[in-house]
Amino acid sequence: MRSKNLKFRLLIGVAIALFFVFKRCSQREENPYTGRMQTISMGADEEIAIGLQSAPQMAQQHGGLHPNTQYQALVDNVGNKLVNNSIARQTPYKYEFHLLADPNTINAFALPGGQIFITHALFSKLENEDQLAGVLGHEIGHVLGRHSAERIAESEYWQGLATAGSVGADMGGLVSGIGQNTLLTNGRDDELESDELGVKFMLKAGYNPREMIGVMEILKAAAGPNRVPEMQSTHPDPDNRIEKIEEAIEKYKIQ
Repeated sequence: MRSKNLKFRLLIGVAIALFFVFKRCSQREENPYTGRMQTISMGADEEIAIGLQSAPQMAQQHGGLHPNTQYQALVDNVGNKLVNNSIARQTPYKYEFHLLADPNTINAFALPGGQIFITHALFSKLENEDQLAGVLGHEIGHVLGRHSAERIAESEYWQGLATAGSVGADMGGLVSGIGQNTLLTNGRDDELESDELGVKFMLKAGYNPREMIGVMEILKAAAGPNRVPEMQSTHPDPDNRIEKIEEAIEKYKIQ
């Protein structure tokens, strides 16, 4: 009897796993702006809606928006210049740029659909407008690369396999671990892709892409000597990013 129950559970687990595998295959599509094949489970309108819905909460977590209107105007001007002079202008996304009041967290990030944020802690460390363009260009790259939408779809897939594993046998933890490692690896690839896109956007808008290397040096200094090893982080090591940025500059500056 126990053997029959185990076999039945195993069959159910396999059926669930196959469902999510076929679902993932049906969600594969080519990103028209990067040419990369991705797993995407939502449309651009849904991405925009998620970003707009999440933006107020994200701002609140970082002390709200910065009150200096001149600083905000600079962020807007640089961000819009990057969009209007690149392929980003051809996307359906609604790009909006926000300077956050957070004086301590050195960070910038993008939500799905075009909501882009930079903290004052990072903004205040930038040495020139070109470096600001490097930060914002990188974040525009995340939006255009549909990285958040891809992470959501991949998370749904791995959660589905974890469910199948836990139903079929005591394998849920193993499958979940595989999924987490895969998401971390893809996260690093996203960062490198966004760096490369940022270089392209900077060149198109007339900014010096080498200043993005200066941004990496700022991030490296902020992390300090005890920064998290690359294998344990969702981000590539700054030194590796600098190497890839230099390659991208050589690749696109002759076009």
